[in-house]
Amino acid sequence: MVEPVGNHYVVARPVYSENLFNEEHEKLHRYHKTFWDHLKLYFRCSPQRVKKIALGLFPIVSWLPVYRFREWILSDIISGINTGLVAVLQGLAFALLVNIPPGYGLYAAFFPVLVYFIFGTSRHISVGPFPVLSLMVGGAVVRLVPDDIAGNGTSTNISTINEERVMVAASVTFLSGVFQLLLGILQFGFIVIYLSQSLISGFTTAAAIHVVVSQLKFMLQLPVPGFNKPFGIVYTLERVFSQITETNIADLVTSLVVLVIVFVVKEMNDRYKAKLPTPIPIELLVTVLAALISHFVNFEEKFNVAVVGKLEEGFQAPVAPDVGVLQNCIGDSISIAIVGFAVAFSVAKVYSIKHDYPVDGNQELVAFGLGNIVGGSFKGFASSTALSRSGVQESTGGKTQIAGIVSAVIVLIVILGIGFLLAPLQKSVLASLALGNLKGMLMQFKEVGILWRKDKYDCVIWVVTFLAAVFLGLDIGLATAVAFQLLTVVIRSQIPSCAVLVNVGRSNIYRNRKDYTDIYEPEGVKIFRCSSPIFFANIEFFREKLITAVGFNPLRVLRKRNKALRKIRKMLKKGELQVTPKGLICMANHTHESDEELDNNRIEELDQPTSMTDLPIQIDWGADLPPGITVPRVDIHSIILDFSAVSFLDFSAMRVLQKTLKEFVRIDIDIYIAGAHEGFLDKLERCAFFDEEIKPSMFFLTIHDAVLHILLKKDIASSPKLKLTKEKGSSNDYIIIPSNGLRSRECTIPTDTKF
Repeated sequence: MVEPVGNHYVVARPVYSENLFNEEHEKLHRYHKTFWDHLKLYFRCSPQRVKKIALGLFPIVSWLPVYRFREWILSDIISGINTGLVAVLQGLAFALLVNIPPGYGLYAAFFPVLVYFIFGTSRHISVGPFPVLSLMVGGAVVRLVPDDIAGNGTSTNISTINEERVMVAASVTFLSGVFQLLLGILQFGFIVIYLSQSLISGFTTAAAIHVVVSQLKFMLQLPVPGFNKPFGIVYTLERVFSQITETNIADLVTSLVVLVIVFVVKEMNDRYKAKLPTPIPIELLVTVLAALISHFVNFEEKFNVAVVGKLEEGFQAPVAPDVGVLQNCIGDSISIAIVGFAVAFSVAKVYSIKHDYPVDGNQELVAFGLGNIVGGSFKGFASSTALSRSGVQESTGGKTQIAGIVSAVIVLIVILGIGFLLAPLQKSVLASLALGNLKGMLMQFKEVGILWRKDKYDCVIWVVTFLAAVFLGLDIGLATAVAFQLLTVVIRSQIPSCAVLVNVGRSNIYRNRKDYTDIYEPEGVKIFRCSSPIFFANIEFFREKLITAVGFNPLRVLRKRNKALRKIRKMLKKGELQVTPKGLICMANHTHESDEELDNNRIEELDQPTSMTDLPIQIDWGADLPPGITVPRVDIHSIILDFSAVSFLDFSAMRVLQKTLKEFVRIDIDIYIAGAHEGFLDKLERCAFFDEEIKPSMFFLTIHDAVLHILLKKDIASSPKLKLTKEKGSSNDYIIIPSNGLRSRECTIPTDTKF
């Protein structure tokens, strides 16, 4: 019964152990599904399930029929045009990261959008090239098709290398799409949970550094080969600085001017975004202006700058991936598949929360997988979503993926009709535009200080991820970062937070004794909490902390007591001890005997429970013992283990826990376990945890139940903290008067200790 009294409440109920509670309250039997049950359910076929699968596989069927044409179409068209212009320029720029001709970036900005329109669940992300993925694909491309080291820069040689690289990029993209599709079909959308926000932030920041370094050769127009191996960034910088005197000044000046203009205007867009109807399309303006200047001034001939050149008009026939390439880029494809999905899903999740609609991780994997398969078949490269491009689509009023289709139409127009206008554009301009989109990633360096103040583990994950990805490469760096992140989880669970609890405020609340002053600790009772699962890796740590908390090692005390009993028996047999009403009296001078002599090859007997059945008197270990016999004094009689935060206990830890509890029981210390979760007791019974010494009756619902049970159990004469007096006129009621105890006023309660 619960009775509210002002802002207090009074609860009247018995003191419950787990067994008593289950006896008084009938527990429902629940059938727990087995693996085969789940398998049958998954493959069950019914009209409702077929409909659900169809709607899940083709989300367009759900939202397109309810599209608000009059309200949304204008916003989607305006958003699609803006996004399409940005997609064209980013496709051209990010193709340089892949080390293929810029025109192929347009394919990567076109085909995945069409596929995502049908299969995707996010309404606001813009699908297409992403600088990190482009760089990862470029790493595989350079490794499998290295630069022409001989320096035979003939047009035939360059054309052959470009064709091979395009094929490698397409094959890697195709395989990454297959991996994403398989993960989606197998319902592995949860895989993104293993990439924490700190890991993604550190990884994308490292990728931004790689992008900057990789674009230096275009900005300076230097013949720098790619190094896709550990410490490749160091080798690349070494080549750049060794040839710095050969820099093309025209490309350098153009790059710096474009960078300054782009950064300044983007800063204005951010600062005045509330006042601007739409962000200033600075990339488009710079591209048009740079192409016009390059064409009329004839930069290519006058200053020998590198230009985009003729873009192939139209589409090429789809091709099958190169089997030889597929065998050599499995690791790259897995990394690309996971990173691409993680980035896209993170952005999609942000917009889904902002606009209140669901996104399905498994369906997103299917959508991006099919998009990369189709894109790779048409010689595109891996797609995900660029943060800046998705920001443009959402901030300019995009409501659905109709905006994505409009942006794809803009890309299509460039591919089919006006691509030739970009022929005189300098590659250094595209490189600068690629760097101009990295501001958000580079600004993530500020997170290090914030993370250090908030969570040092996350800060270390960020730093390790960043350093590993920068120096070991994005593929090896990602694997290293994930392994290190999982290691931190193991370390944190291996060294759990343990504390001694006390009663605070004379109520049923128990907190860490170090944090409060108004505390009460029942005499002879230790309450110990472990805030972590207990398993094979941390059970010894748990045992050590428990021993430290109680102040003695139970096994050492047990062995000392058994040694003392051996010596007492020996002295009684020799007549050196005499039994009197006052206890044992030593009748002879004490002679020291070594522990080794006492043990006499019977060390295993010292770990057994103490037995006094053959003695004429029961030994009181708290009283004075005969001279020459010393046993550590134990000042506690009960230990309560708070298992409310212990989510699981594995079999290895169970054996050690059982052994530890038995050691305490054998030195006459009562053990109680409180707050164990549902099913904990059942698991212990299945694993034969209980025996004559360790019994299910030690389990209580709460710490307070266990404390009250201990206080009522102890003899009144030996516990001055608790006085029970019979109240007149009542045969079943008692008054609890704890001196400095759990209650500050007298309260008449039944014997079942109602509160």
